[in-house]
Amino acid sequence: MPLDSYAARRTPLSAKHRADQARSDACADHPAQSHASADAARAARRAMRAGPSPHSVARAAAARCAAAALALLGSLAAQPALAAPQATTAPHAPPGSDAARAAAAQVPRSDMDARLFYEVLVGEMQLREGQPSTAYEIILDAARRTKDEQLFQRAVEIAVRGQSGEQALAAARAWRVALPQSRAGHEYTAQILLALGRPGEAVEPLRDLLRLTPQEQLPGALATIPRLMVRVQDRQEAARYVDEITTPFRTQEGAAASAWAASGWGWLAADDSDRALDALRRALGASAADESAGLLAVELTKTRPAAEELLQTHLQARPDSALVRLAYARRLIESQRLAPAAEQLELATKLRPEYGGAWITLGAVRLDLKQPAQAEAALNRYLALRESARRAEAQAQAQARAQAASAPDGADTAPGTPVVLSTDAATAEQDAQAYLLLAQAAEQRGNLRQAQSWLDRIPEQGSSLLVQMRRASLLARQGRLDQGLALLQRAPAATDVEERARFQAQSALLREAQRWQAAYDLLQQAVTRFPQDADLLYEQAMVAEKLRRYDDMERLLRRIIEIDPKHYHAHNALGFSLADRGLRLEEARRLIVRALELSPGDPFITDSLGWVEFRQGRLDEARRLLQQAYDGKPDPEIAAHLGEVLWAQGQRDEARRIWREGQQRDPANQTLRDTLKRLKVRL
Repeated sequence: MPLDSYAARRTPLSAKHRADQARSDACADHPAQSHASADAARAARRAMRAGPSPHSVARAAAARCAAAALALLGSLAAQPALAAPQATTAPHAPPGSDAARAAAAQVPRSDMDARLFYEVLVGEMQLREGQPSTAYEIILDAARRTKDEQLFQRAVEIAVRGQSGEQALAAARAWRVALPQSRAGHEYTAQILLALGRPGEAVEPLRDLLRLTPQEQLPGALATIPRLMVRVQDRQEAARYVDEITTPFRTQEGAAASAWAASGWGWLAADDSDRALDALRRALGASAADESAGLLAVELTKTRPAAEELLQTHLQARPDSALVRLAYARRLIESQRLAPAAEQLELATKLRPEYGGAWITLGAVRLDLKQPAQAEAALNRYLALRESARRAEAQAQAQARAQAASAPDGADTAPGTPVVLSTDAATAEQDAQAYLLLAQAAEQRGNLRQAQSWLDRIPEQGSSLLVQMRRASLLARQGRLDQGLALLQRAPAATDVEERARFQAQSALLREAQRWQAAYDLLQQAVTRFPQDADLLYEQAMVAEKLRRYDDMERLLRRIIEIDPKHYHAHNALGFSLADRGLRLEEARRLIVRALELSPGDPFITDSLGWVEFRQGRLDEARRLLQQAYDGKPDPEIAAHLGEVLWAQGQRDEARRIWREGQQRDPANQTLRDTLKRLKVRL
């Protein structure tokens, strides 16, 4: 646009000076960023002192807007191509002399011309007057002429502020054309296209952005590509775009593995695990140590058991990958494979002992494995980390106070001010969780007094329902079950979620006390209140089994499957109940196989399948499956089943060893006790 057209839009001085005053007020919000802008501000003040005439106000407005424009252009003046040489006046002038002060006052000068200054000034004025389209045209024209990145970016920002996606896109595309080596230009173009719902057009700028990315940053940049496509509703289409973008990098040294891993993530999001698994194999073939590929392998183990072997390949190539080990541990916990989860957490905490959350997770897993001493060791490591952090923070605050006291204005600092430690909500929650788990560990060891002591450390505001449940459990262990139930009944339940959780907490306490009928009646109230809640229905079904009300149990479990066809616990429980009673064994197998499809590798489901094999007389296959389940989770109930198969195969010593291990973990386990009684075995 011609420069004359910019001038034509200016408000003439003969007009009322309200517009000039408004312009002056708007520009006053922008502080001077350089000596030049300070000079302009001083000129504005001199003009304002001259009197309140419209002409003087206009001059003041112009001067103050000049200051704002100079602030915007200050970064342009700092560019090496435009910077004037540093002044060298009076190099030997005595400090404090007039010559020295004059030399210090000299600043670099800019080669920017008056036209650029004028364009930016008018553009900013138009924006402040509510004319974003005009401002956009002026700034974009200046950007095209000067090929300056910051002016292109400013044009994009003005368009976005005016909610004009097409103008923003035009500016970003002009930026790409003018400065093809600018990563920012390609990135802005791609982001705008994605926001406008035109992902296909974003492929080229994203590919160009990757080409300009430094080699050491390329793996990380490739890993972001699938996440950029989350806005695309058609997930298959999104995966194809990821492939288009990353294909050129699949043969590039140092980038091939990350490119294939990005493809795998794209296809995994599209629910195409076959293509995702193929991409994973290619990624690990390019570099078995690629972390993105390792994380992809962890994610794929949820649905593709073959991915576990590929994950082991990655961990062998990169044994120091704490991030992948932590992700793997979480996946193992989800599938109830607690023993290998504990192994991964032990390795991860050795690699990254500063990860406080990992120590808490390790403690929780050890508790589930009935290993209270090891749980306490892990949780105490977390508390030691917290104490170390507190000391470091206290020391830093003490040093800050000392520095403030020694400063000239430090007289106002009161000596002996107590140290206040920062306690964000996440850290406070982790502390409460550690105390709760330590209380549970003490309870497992039978030290109820110490358990209560740990619970007393949890602040009142941290007393969640879990804390109240643990307190209620301690009361029940002391023969005060009714007091424990009353404590839970008093727990606040302001929402449906809280009310549902309170029902579950009371049910757990009754089941722990083997008050089966009371638990069933309570859960009947719960499912009447929440008839579609699969978890409450499942708990009631399990209690019905304890009451030998098998018809009720089967009805409830089939109702759960109707509500949630992917509820693998319901499939497994119904299949195991049929197998355990020797009924409809083929139906039992189908139910359990379906459960295992929904939750691959789950030790309890694997145990159920092994029990079906045992009931059908296939002892070798039964032993293989039960051993696999026991290795994943050495639970006393799994120990009871594995021991019985070994006993049936004549391996009596091995059976006794497995049973002893189960008994050590939980001497009161009813399934194990019933098995030993039925087989007339004494350990």
